[in-house]
Amino acid sequence: MSVYAFEDRIPAISDGAYISPEATVVGDVTIGPGCFIGPGARIKGDYGTIVIGKETSVQENCVVHARPDERCEIGGRVNVGHGAIIHGGFIGDGAVIGMGAIVSDFAEIGAGAIVAEGCVVVSRQKIPERSIAVGVPAKIVGEVTDDVRLAYERFKDIYVDLSRRYKKGLRPVGKET
Repeated sequence: MSVYAFEDRIPAISDGAYISPEATVVGDVTIGPGCFIGPGARIKGDYGTIVIGKETSVQENCVVHARPDERCEIGGRVNVGHGAIIHGGFIGDGAVIGMGAIVSDFAEIGAGAIVAEGCVVVSRQKIPERSIAVGVPAKIVGEVTDDVRLAYERFKDIYVDLSRRYKKGLRPVGKET
């Protein structure tokens, strides 16, 4: 894993978090227990602050960044799908950010909300709790039902489990000479 202090900004990573060897974490970043940070993820607290709550997955090739002297907060049990970009703002507990989605500066995603794949949540936009947002720019198209919430909880459990399994079971494989 590539974890770097930047000037006086030092990452704080829980012992219970898994960070892929191909991920990069820089500066003022806090990562909670049970988190899964996938290969290619870039989490940069070089001039802003990033806080990621417990049991959150930031999947492959995601970018998480914060504006100068601003805070980007991702709550607990959030899934940030493959290739998503989170640039500042706030994501509430239990939210789902779909693959390739963009959450822009100062946006707020309510607890339990779903931002669909490829969706763009523009600067300062607010997505209410348990809402479903789709499109460019994001539009609310419905509410998260209990059945949908429970299905996503199972997916979140998979990534929490993967954080433990990867810490124990990931090993390089190469040709021996």
